[in-house]
Amino acid sequence: MPILVFDIETIPDVAGIRALNDLPADLSDYEVAEFAFQQRRAANGSDFLQHHLQRIVTISCALRDANQFRVFSLSEPDCTEGEIVQRFFDGIERYTPQIVSWNGGGFDLPVLHYRGMQHGVTAPRYWDQGEGDYHDSRDFKWNNYIGRYHSRHLDLMDLLALYQPRANAPLDELAKLMGFPGKLGMDGSAVWSAWQEGRAAEIRDYCETDVVNTYLVYLGFQRMRGQLDAAAHAAELAVVRETLARIDAPHWKQFLAAWPERAPEDGRGFGRRYACPSSEQSSSGSSSG
Repeated sequence: MPILVFDIETIPDVAGIRALNDLPADLSDYEVAEFAFQQRRAANGSDFLQHHLQRIVTISCALRDANQFRVFSLSEPDCTEGEIVQRFFDGIERYTPQIVSWNGGGFDLPVLHYRGMQHGVTAPRYWDQGEGDYHDSRDFKWNNYIGRYHSRHLDLMDLLALYQPRANAPLDELAKLMGFPGKLGMDGSAVWSAWQEGRAAEIRDYCETDVVNTYLVYLGFQRMRGQLDAAAHAAELAVVRETLARIDAPHWKQFLAAWPERAPEDGRGFGRRYACPSSEQSSSGSSSG
């Protein structure tokens, strides 16, 4: 089964906020967004807008199949939001991959649902829960993209926290603790200001590094659960390095520079071994104390 890791970047849906609040046409996009932020701060103390008021400007993906590993994005201004969402679900229709996310169940997928409905997107394979017309639809009754505890969509953050929100870990921090680069140069809170400044390419690049961080953490999870042994895990990391090294793009050069290669048994992160005393040593040590 192909593995498709995905992440989205969003900005306030200015047009939707205008329509819902009947705001004057002479208000700038910045002022409309500030109006919505102030409403949210008054309601719950946070600027974070509701899912249905998030407009998708980028979906980045890391695809690993039997032949290759590759990273790509569907982004404005190259595509409209409707085209971005439709093409994402078209990929699921074509490949039926396992999709992997970090908080995809809590954010990315609900946003994709709302925005897809507004744009008339179709996604029958994604929504199949056993009643579809596909040859394997019966299997989807027990393992589909919608079920929280199913594996066709693996929300890695949710699973690692055992579905306890208070145990959630930030991707950036976990990736760095595992020896990976983490976020470089931008985070989600900076996307709106970057968009207003015309830095769409930087948003895309940031989103791509996020999906690669997620994939690297996913590989660690696969090793932990016994799906990869040490050699296979090292080989998969090498595939990622080699793929990124072939791409002549500044964000991948920065990413690789922040991800130094380590000896198999040294350093923080994967491959680190701890020298534990033998039972004889422990016994003799305790008796001499």
